[in-house]
Amino acid sequence: MLNTILHGHPTDQPPLLIAHGLYGSGRNWGVLAKRLSDERQVIAVDMRNHADSPWFDSHSYADMAGDLAEVIAAHGGRADVMGHSMGGKASMVLALTRPALVNRLIVADIAPVAYGHSQIQYIHAMRAADLSAVEKRSDADAQLARSVDDPALRAFLLQSLDVKGRRWRLNLDVLEAAMPDILGWPDVQGRFDGPTLFLSGAESHYVLPEYRPAIRALFPKARFARIPGAGHWLHAEKPREFEAAVRAYLSVSA
Repeated sequence: MLNTILHGHPTDQPPLLIAHGLYGSGRNWGVLAKRLSDERQVIAVDMRNHADSPWFDSHSYADMAGDLAEVIAAHGGRADVMGHSMGGKASMVLALTRPALVNRLIVADIAPVAYGHSQIQYIHAMRAADLSAVEKRSDADAQLARSVDDPALRAFLLQSLDVKGRRWRLNLDVLEAAMPDILGWPDVQGRFDGPTLFLSGAESHYVLPEYRPAIRALFPKARFARIPGAGHWLHAEKPREFEAAVRAYLSVSA
């Protein structure tokens, strides 16, 4: 089963399961998960081939949805589910294929569509780092800076570096091979009739107005909200605003 980080204790509310995005980990959501756990238990997972979860030879959305289903089954059999980016697509596939497991769904800055950009350049950057020369995180940061300009993005990637073990806690080979599938959208049948929120960054282009017909075809109760001043990493860029939006949605939908 996936590695899980539990915040709080079970209550009369369904637990909130959080699925992170590509190159992330459950630990990235620690502060937000802890804050949200004042009303319900929050379960942050490490997705397969990431952080402390098992490594597999496959990384399809069907696989990831199955992983999330296994976690939910181990924690009462039904949960509110929130996923960001890759984790958002996995959460959507879970809701579409196993709707009985999902009480409410929050999809953070992603849509059920295929995207044309690639994230493979960051795999190349991580591979290019000479970890044998890394004594501290700043050494790796200096190496990544040669190909990754954004300091915030470098800091995010470096959260997956095991400095002591001089290894990336990411299955880079499998993630690289699966990149077309990660950027794509599977041919999945089904419809989720439960409450669904598509929460996006106002400065992001991941959830465009023209995607709404495709979204509503799969999620007929979809609602949309945007966080001003936030991009794709909305939960990190505007954490308090993101938290407020999630709380308001879970409260109204209860």
